[in-house]
Amino acid sequence: MVNFRNAKFITSLADAHAPRPETRPELLLVGRSNVGKSSLINALVDQKNLARTSSKPGHTRLLNLFDIDHTFYLVDAPGYGYTRGGGRHVELFATLMEDYFHDNANLVGVLWLLDSRHDLSKDDQTFFTFLLAYKINVKIILTKADKLNQKMLAEAKKRMQVLLKDYPQFSYYFFSIDDANLIRNLRSKIYPW
Repeated sequence: MVNFRNAKFITSLADAHAPRPETRPELLLVGRSNVGKSSLINALVDQKNLARTSSKPGHTRLLNLFDIDHTFYLVDAPGYGYTRGGGRHVELFATLMEDYFHDNANLVGVLWLLDSRHDLSKDDQTFFTFLLAYKINVKIILTKADKLNQKMLAEAKKRMQVLLKDYPQFSYYFFSIDDANLIRNLRSKIYPW
């Protein structure tokens, strides 16, 4: 079993194919700005400040590489959907993702974070189409699940069932940084990769 607490930040990469210290499987973490990527990383590794959280969306511009127990790299991608930077930010994200996915033999899967309280945005739908083109295993992580009442939970499940009915390479899981059971469950789903 992987010891998720044995985690450290390695480096930030502007070039998706820049050399890594060692060749390891890579798990990409991606989602809209402010969906909770940094908070999820910190919860998974049980450290408060391994990944820096920011109240300003669009703060991450590079691929941040985290070593998890000398077993795999968790790769934190910049958030998408942040428009203050204009088309340049969108263009940089698209280029970085295309470069990262292209001929990346180390990429074993994607953790795609979505806010469990909302329908998919236009940017989410665009990224979904992008993921379909690569036929890679994707775990959709529905963040902020602690904010859902029973009706909202049922609506979120229905949304996912409709979205994923024809795509068995996708699965989804609810997540909250305040729920130890959901954190443990996500670790157990990541481990087989």
